[in-house]
Amino acid sequence: MSARFLLAPLLLFAALMLGACGAKDDPQAALEAAVQALQDNIEGKRSNAVLEQLHADFKARQEFDRDWARRTMALLFLRHKNVKVIALGETSWIDPAIPSKGYSEAQVGVSGAEGLIPDAARHYSVKLEWWREGDEWKLARLDWE
Repeated sequence: MSARFLLAPLLLFAALMLGACGAKDDPQAALEAAVQALQDNIEGKRSNAVLEQLHADFKARQEFDRDWARRTMALLFLRHKNVKVIALGETSWIDPAIPSKGYSEAQVGVSGAEGLIPDAARHYSVKLEWWREGDEWKLARLDWE
């Protein structure tokens, strides 16, 4: 598997760049908190916590599932001691017609490193779709260019 393809799961981190506020009774704040938690979990290399944030029907690029995300994160986290995501621009919103769906978009720089200096870096345009289940937002769809 190429290093470029291995960096794709880091796109999950892109979602994380959208800020956090808290407040379960405010859907927008809860969405932003979910995004921040995803970033924290990815940068902390906590695969299980990331998987808990993925919806049971998660799909990346309309074909890759949760198992793909698990395997890819395992490879990336083994390969890179440090993982960083830098949002160059981001936005998130809740669908006014379907308030149980939220969306995030960002231009993201992703880097991986064995030490302090990154040995791999990529830029992506990332689109995420979140589905609300009770008080929690779950990442359901992920796409990138």
